Amino acid sequence: MASELRFLADQAFSRTAGAPLVEGNAVRLLCDACENYPAWLDAIAAATRQIHFETYILHDDPVGERFASALLQRAKAGVTVRLVYDWVGALGNTGRRFWRRLREGGVEVRCYNPPRLDEPLGWLSRDHRKCLMVDEQVAFVTGLCVGRHWEGNEKGGLMPWRDTGVEVRGPAVADVARAFADSWAACGPPLPDDALSAEPPPAAGDVSLRVVAGTPGTSGLFRLDQLVAALARRTLWLTDAYYAGTSGYVQSLRAAAQDGVDVRLLVPGRGSDIRVVQAVSRAGYRALLEAGVRVFEWNGPMIHAKTAVADGRWARVGSTNLNVASWIGNRELDVVVEDEGFARQMEEQYEKDIGGSTEIVLSQRRRVRYAGDIRMPRRRGAGGSASRAAAGALRFGNAIGAVLSPRKLHGAAERRVLLPAALALMALAPIAILWPQALAWPLGIFALWMGLALLVRALRVTRSRPPA
Repeated sequence: MASELRFLADQAFSRTAGAPLVEGNAVRLLCDACENYPAWLDAIAAATRQIHFETYILHDDPVGERFASALLQRAKAGVTVRLVYDWVGALGNTGRRFWRRLREGGVEVRCYNPPRLDEPLGWLSRDHRKCLMVDEQVAFVTGLCVGRHWEGNEKGGLMPWRDTGVEVRGPAVADVARAFADSWAACGPPLPDDALSAEPPPAAGDVSLRVVAGTPGTSGLFRLDQLVAALARRTLWLTDAYYAGTSGYVQSLRAAAQDGVDVRLLVPGRGSDIRVVQAVSRAGYRALLEAGVRVFEWNGPMIHAKTAVADGRWARVGSTNLNVASWIGNRELDVVVEDEGFARQMEEQYEKDIGGSTEIVLSQRRRVRYAGDIRMPRRRGAGGSASRAAAGALRFGNAIGAVLSPRKLHGAAERRVLLPAALALMALAPIAILWPQALAWPLGIFALWMGLALLVRALRVTRSRPPA
């Protein structure tokens, strides 16, 4: 009976994530840049055949220069070096001169999804993956980009960001290799036939894991996250850099907490690098707190990790944030480990992180407060119009959902915003009636752009269709 249940559970996880369970691996937990960067550079220096590197941001700064030099040295030694970066991630962080130097030095560089006139909404899809694979023998899957923010500078007063990654050896490296090959093909011609080995690497340990390679529209990890929330029996501890949970996922966390599961969420605090997202995260605290989910804010400069650990046997590390963009819109890469020893390490690290955080609670008046009933301070920039608009948009969306759905997911927290949502819609109605051009002109321009883009795509499909 136990073996049958185990088989059914494995089948459910495999089908939900779209990733099979691979046995025989060795996995090493790497915390922060002080552990990740040296391991990456050592692997690059030892490369003899090929290096595949995929990253959202490779900063043009002293840290990025260190990696650029390492890649150029291996390319000069005859190693095939391929690099994929994201156009939005590089915007304002890395200039053309940086990429030109790499290309001239023998590194094959491709940019994911630069803007195109025939794809007005194409920019919504980003390559948010962070992975490094060397000689198809070792792979690193992580939440870290490359830059001085992660490494910090104590002499300069810059504290390092908190982040997490893993080193993988064994048969699962082949899955990381295939994920990179898919990203490479999304930016141009596919890899040559000899770039990937026919057989996976030999066993290197006794750890079982899945490599979940998310692509736009697949939402494999979203389904997996919900399944884990539904199956968790004792604990579900989450860390996320840019939390903005959907109603469905929030309900999954609430249901788990109300069923007695110790659900915790650790997010950035005062050191958040994107204040708008922080405002959205805080807008969703009440719904979680009212159901018994414990919420913590990191006290350090920034916590950028995207991790989860459940019931002391299941853990996830990678690039996927708990928001719609990561779940559905981006290319993401995560390692899901099913091993008690690794999960124990993740729990120990989580408890350390909680020790450097402040818990958020509901006061007697049902207001969101820091533990100790201390008022949450307003920071310059954090309470600006953009942040308030983002938080308001989340509340407004939840309120509209309450109207359109016969069932309310968030109870009292949702009811409190029905009146502001109603007033906002009533204020918008006179504008649409009295000054329709204020809404019609932007909509018309966007419709024309979309129509031209679809026409161009239709012509391309017609021309490329082979004759009958």
